[in-house]
Amino acid sequence: MAFAKILVANRGEIAWRIMRTARAMGYRTVAVYSDADKDAPHVDFADEAVHIGPPPVGESYLSIDRILEAAHRSGADAIHPGYGFLSENDSFASACEKAGLVFIGPPPAAIAAMGNKAAAKRRMIGAGVPCVPGYQGADQSDANLEKESRRIGLPVMVKAAAGGGGRGMRLVEHDGDLGEAIRTARAEAESAFGSGELILEKAVIDARHVEIQVFADAHGNIIHLGERDCSVQRRHQKVIEEAPSPAVDANLRARMGAAAVAAARTIAYRGAGTVEFLMAGDGTFYFLEMNTRLQVEHPVTEAITGQDLVAWQIKVAAGETLPLTQEQVRFDGHAIEVRLYAEDAYAGFLPQTGRIDVWRPAAGPGVRVDHGMKEGLAISPFYDPMIAKVVAHGATREQARARLIQALRDTVVLGPTTNRHFLIRLLEHAEFAAGAATTAFLTKTEFPAPAISHAHWETAARLLWQASAERYPAPLRGWRNSNPEPTPIRLAAGGTERLLHVTNGDGVDPPFHIDGNDVVVDMDALIVRFTDKTYAPPETAAAGSDGKLRAPMDGRVVAIKVTAGDMVVRGQTLIVLEAMKIQHQLKAALDARIEAVSVREGQQVANRAVLVTMASDAVPH
Repeated sequence: MAFAKILVANRGEIAWRIMRTARAMGYRTVAVYSDADKDAPHVDFADEAVHIGPPPVGESYLSIDRILEAAHRSGADAIHPGYGFLSENDSFASACEKAGLVFIGPPPAAIAAMGNKAAAKRRMIGAGVPCVPGYQGADQSDANLEKESRRIGLPVMVKAAAGGGGRGMRLVEHDGDLGEAIRTARAEAESAFGSGELILEKAVIDARHVEIQVFADAHGNIIHLGERDCSVQRRHQKVIEEAPSPAVDANLRARMGAAAVAAARTIAYRGAGTVEFLMAGDGTFYFLEMNTRLQVEHPVTEAITGQDLVAWQIKVAAGETLPLTQEQVRFDGHAIEVRLYAEDAYAGFLPQTGRIDVWRPAAGPGVRVDHGMKEGLAISPFYDPMIAKVVAHGATREQARARLIQALRDTVVLGPTTNRHFLIRLLEHAEFAAGAATTAFLTKTEFPAPAISHAHWETAARLLWQASAERYPAPLRGWRNSNPEPTPIRLAAGGTERLLHVTNGDGVDPPFHIDGNDVVVDMDALIVRFTDKTYAPPETAAAGSDGKLRAPMDGRVVAIKVTAGDMVVRGQTLIVLEAMKIQHQLKAALDARIEAVSVREGQQVANRAVLVTMASDAVPH
């Protein structure tokens, strides 16, 4: 079906990436945006842009009516959903077709067939595709799920039937944890996907997560484009993806590819899709799920095949046949991708929000950075905190790995805390370098928070001294008629204060940013925010241990587990906070009596807001 103008029903890096290909193919593009995204690069890049509502996704990017209205107003005759949001919503695909719009994705029936993990697994079992033993039945009572978990045998995975991305998913290794895991997974699934249906699967420990990229056209042609290894995960969300897998040889690739093609053919698939497998150490593989959309990690497949998968999607939607046959698919070298997130990897991977003050993505041979970022843009609490995907391609895996490490070192992003330093440590780790990392890698490997070096402290003090004559007036800057005297500057970072003495002198300035009374310094890929305390009294050792439970990020209070007067013990859950569709249990740091609860359920709170006040001196000893 012919079309000329494509509306991209998404935001950020994927919206911009789709638009670049669409424009190169001669199509006009339409962006949609919420209030939070009015200044985003994808909005500026598009030929037209339509406002679709306030920041909450239910009132903007997940609103089918507002997306269709935007298409009508702009005259778009095709819609590309990207990934996430409405990309795997069969009702949206159907609504597009009913409105006379080309949906650049699978048929609604194919999305529906794979959209529910329980139904998809039953279908795959019927088609002879190997599946992990588990439970995907209709009885969803907590008691039955606990019983079925024991029948399957621990450890088990509790998973949301209607979603993915690690949300609504829990690994249960101990019987006593079953009840809480089922309840929290259900609540998280209902919040993220609108359905609390769960399935159970036997946990395949120390496995690899290997997925096959499939593509089908409307003429009966279905092929695969090899595999991606996505084993390095935390909280069941992918951190590093690579192609090909270091654990898959040509024979295994052919067998997994054939199973993936069979899965796609069973549901009369069309377009881009990914069939995900768990692979045991002996090469045995089991069907996990099928993602009926373009994957976040599609760039690594593009790198080793030399193909543009978005262009393929558009061609297939226009009624063309696949550009290649299976025999024509060729693989060249190796590619690795990491997801650069605004998150504190050394504090439980807590999502971070705030303005990006400095943004300079890396460039170089074999390096690709997909992003939707610019300086001054904010990481919002309403959306996934991914800043960019950094990809490196090389003739060998080792060359790709080395290029990616250098690309991350060359990337400059100052503002919210990011996981850049952590990603470099992962890529440099001997187990990953050897190609031996499995899904257990991050759970069994410790990456303690790095110490702030003395060079960081000295550099921060010198940069503050150099950057602001107003901050340190001449009489305090140590200048004398003869030689300069040291200027005292007191800094704080990470709960520590230091008094440093700065003299005028030259130095190599790393990337940095002055933000009010703070200086943000990037040295050796470790970014540290220092606060100038020169004119403030030193903090006491008790600072930060004042009995106040504070929000570790912007979020919404979904549950309050205590009331004023309660006695609590260290480690007890006090508040459940939801951010980026993930529920975080905030626990007491000491045995105490609850003095006050400062929030209510459903309330949106800001980072560092006081949630609960405790009195430790009320605990009898």
